[in-house]
Amino acid sequence: MKYTALTLLVASLTLTGCMNLAPAYTQPAAPVPDAVSVDAATDPVQATAPALQQVLALALSHNRDLKIAWANIEKARAQYGVQRADQLPTVAASGQASRSQSSAALNASGQSAIGSQWGAQIGFTSYEIDFWGRVRNLNEAALQQFWQTTVNQRSVEITLLADVANAWLTLAANQARLQLAQDTLTARRKAFELTQRTHALGATSGLVLAQNQTTVDSARADVASFASQVQQSRNALQLLVGTALPAELLAPPLDSAMVPAAALLDVPTPLPSSRLLARPDIQAAEHGLRAATANIGAARAALFPSISLTAAAGSASRDLSGLWEGGNSVWSFAPQIRLPIFDGGRNQANIRIAEANQQLALAQYEKTVQIAFREVADALAERSHWTERLDAQTSLVAATQKALTLSEARFQSGVDNYLSVLDAQRSLYAAQQTHITLRLAEQANRITLYKVLGGSRSGSGT
Repeated sequence: MKYTALTLLVASLTLTGCMNLAPAYTQPAAPVPDAVSVDAATDPVQATAPALQQVLALALSHNRDLKIAWANIEKARAQYGVQRADQLPTVAASGQASRSQSSAALNASGQSAIGSQWGAQIGFTSYEIDFWGRVRNLNEAALQQFWQTTVNQRSVEITLLADVANAWLTLAANQARLQLAQDTLTARRKAFELTQRTHALGATSGLVLAQNQTTVDSARADVASFASQVQQSRNALQLLVGTALPAELLAPPLDSAMVPAAALLDVPTPLPSSRLLARPDIQAAEHGLRAATANIGAARAALFPSISLTAAAGSASRDLSGLWEGGNSVWSFAPQIRLPIFDGGRNQANIRIAEANQQLALAQYEKTVQIAFREVADALAERSHWTERLDAQTSLVAATQKALTLSEARFQSGVDNYLSVLDAQRSLYAAQQTHITLRLAEQANRITLYKVLGGSRSGSGT
């Protein structure tokens, strides 16, 4: 009877497994309320600042953390390919040749002899018949780990975009603070020069002159401090982007903190909690849970017999020229069964480990959902009060400006001393700086909404 290598290969592939010992996977119920309450509607859609768009595009191309994430995806894809290959037999061809001389003393003819052997085979070794689904479950676990790495890359991308946007807005705010400090210094120097002239004429006391000097020195210190912060903000932004930025992108317009740079879309009221399942971190946690579930099936399969096949077919001859002549075919078929009898409880312990890992993955998934719910709820709660806060601060700036004007008039008319002017100046300057800080915080809240909602809102991104 003649058997070819192809016949043996087809025969082994037809012995496929028919059982899966892994638990059936069902998506866990989200341990959070059905909806996130939204107390107030969000702003309508607004265009993103063109300069910010260019900075974000550069970051997606040059940021090193994102490059690392992409490399991890390629690594996970290759690891999955290695695991998937175990589902099929590895077929290899081999050839061998030997030439030997026997001793004359060992031959009946009394003469030494030289013998040659030539052979060529094709076949496979130790191919496991996956009756119990061990290989399939390991393949499923590797696939889920690959998808987990893929969505983790998306999470890195979202975080990067949020960090770059916040860094760009922080730079704009620090430039606005610096400009305010410079304008304040200019105004106070003019006031100090006027006070010096009136003091020289004897119309103003030395105390008023000294008090004026303190306002100038305070403004000078602020200018130096904010100049340093602007440079540090530029350095931080360039590090996040991963490459040098053109000067026009490193100098956002001073009104960029006032004109919304991040777009917003309306949020459904109430916001369904199921919307959070699109977040990459939740998807990654679910893929981890799926992988842990598949590993239980692989661990259970170790309790059952395993069958592996080794087969080869080819030709052998004493002469190379006659290797492929008829009658020189050879073949081998060697099935092997392995039945676990006693392992000291190792396999049962491995099953308990796999089941514990599944429970850990489940708890991590539920915790991730709960964290996502709180982050979205907090961001929306803060969003609902921003209009009132900004309006109040704008009104405060106007009121302190008016108070300063009146204080200067009362001082010049001799009704009040210069301390009231100093207090009004400090109040106005503090209110203006707080206004810049609040505008930055409002923009940061928009970026936070983009991030906690999984990088998009109602199917669109910022």
